[in-house]
Amino acid sequence: MRGCRAHQTPRVTPMPSPLTALIIEDENEIAELVKFHLSRSGIEAVIARTGRRGLELARHAPPDIMVLDLMLPDLDGLEVCRLMRAEAATRQVPIVMLTAKGSESDIVAGIELGADDYVTKPFSPRVLMARLKNAMRHRSDSAPDSNRGPLARLGGRLTIDHERHRVTCLGQLIDLTITEYEMLVTLAKRPGFVRTRDQIISSVHGPLTVLSQRTIDVHITAIRKKLGELGAAIETVRGVGYRFHDGD
Repeated sequence: MRGCRAHQTPRVTPMPSPLTALIIEDENEIAELVKFHLSRSGIEAVIARTGRRGLELARHAPPDIMVLDLMLPDLDGLEVCRLMRAEAATRQVPIVMLTAKGSESDIVAGIELGADDYVTKPFSPRVLMARLKNAMRHRSDSAPDSNRGPLARLGGRLTIDHERHRVTCLGQLIDLTITEYEMLVTLAKRPGFVRTRDQIISSVHGPLTVLSQRTIDVHITAIRKKLGELGAAIETVRGVGYRFHDGD
């Protein structure tokens, strides 16, 4: 007799969880328009009409991407962004600001607080979707690797701790903004290589972000000042950009 073959339950491959988005926008038509285009890309979106409600939702279930208006009825978008970046649970959520305030000072303020990109109203839905996808990809590519040890430069006098997202200079913890930190990492991870200003902008904020080259110079000046005597390691390559010199 043939042996009885035990009945086996067919293996079911679990479906991947869909990407999620949080839209913090008080203008209903704009919020619904953004939600529609996100859903067409397979991204499940939730809308919050106020900054406080958006923060509550983000803390409860951090989304894969956030679309954030600046002008909100309670907390403004800049404060929401600052609070998101200050908390471990929401620190890595990509944030794209969507607002009618499009001056360079507004853009710099948003990016300084940790926004990944900035889209001004009126906007093209195709451009917005491209920037949202780019922000998610950029965050994923640049996420800290917990298995990577700290990056030591200048004979150990400068240490960049990827996991804790902090910089130590001559044994002292240095207070860098998110933008300053990312710029320093961009230069220090490949010492001796020249980075153009456009390359630095692209590395930190993604290739679709537009900032003046003067803004980069201001950030570099601030980083040098905070590094003190080690600030000279960031060299200016006239007419090109900057490089990190790791020699003695």
